[in-house]
Amino acid sequence: MARTLRRTAAFTALAKALMSGARGGPSIGKRIAALPRMIKASVKGHYDGGMRVAMMAAATAYVVSPVDVVPEAFLFVFGLADDAVMIAWLAGSVLSETERFLEWEKARDAVLPGSVVT
Repeated sequence: MARTLRRTAAFTALAKALMSGARGGPSIGKRIAALPRMIKASVKGHYDGGMRVAMMAAATAYVVSPVDVVPEAFLFVFGLADDAVMIAWLAGSVLSETERFLEWEKARDAVLPGSVVT
């Protein structure tokens, strides 16, 4: 059940992100350029997306893994279908997470570092 909800959320985010690009949202180029910064900020612990970034890395590894060739060889259509679902989830997750990261960066840049004096 929870897995279905996550897939639904990813597909919804994908559709929303693709439509928002035409309406003034971050472009695909900005999102792709944000990926290395997002990974670096997550690894350093500045950005709270560490687990989501790890899940996206795991999904990428699953799709490009040579172990995943076995289902395609024996279960042609079903073997490709699991890759299609994984790629769609990954695309939706990357789009939604990069949008979240870009908003986080914008909010972070608006805050001046220092201490509060009372």
